[in-house]
Amino acid sequence: MVKKNPNPIDVHVGNRVRMRRMLVGMSQEKLGDALGLTFQQIQKYEKGANRVSASRLYQVASTLGVPIQFFFDDMPVSTQTQGSDGLSEGDSAGLLMDFMNSSEGFQLSRAFSSIEDANVRRRILDLVKSLSSTTS
Repeated sequence: MVKKNPNPIDVHVGNRVRMRRMLVGMSQEKLGDALGLTFQQIQKYEKGANRVSASRLYQVASTLGVPIQFFFDDMPVSTQTQGSDGLSEGDSAGLLMDFMNSSEGFQLSRAFSSIEDANVRRRILDLVKSLSSTTS
């Protein structure tokens, strides 16, 4: 039996569900309870393994306090133009989503965005760039 890759659009929507859920500080279990689902079903949605129906996406959007369009924002162009052939999104977009979905990426993003001083943010970015170029 050949394993079918998830549709890249389903993966993108799932990533956006996970990102928003984490930003509002909600667990998979709590979101599942609000939707009448198990946390395992939420995991499958977030990984793109199961497709979210239109009515369910509406419920998710209402529960997480965002418009439905939020789940399609920032979709890579390569994903938008593909049909349901299961091709993966571009390498850089996939790597970015993997990073943002990691615990470290989420924590770093949240901490960085809470720094109000633009000069400090710029200096931190310069530091990270210099560290990444020395380890490559």
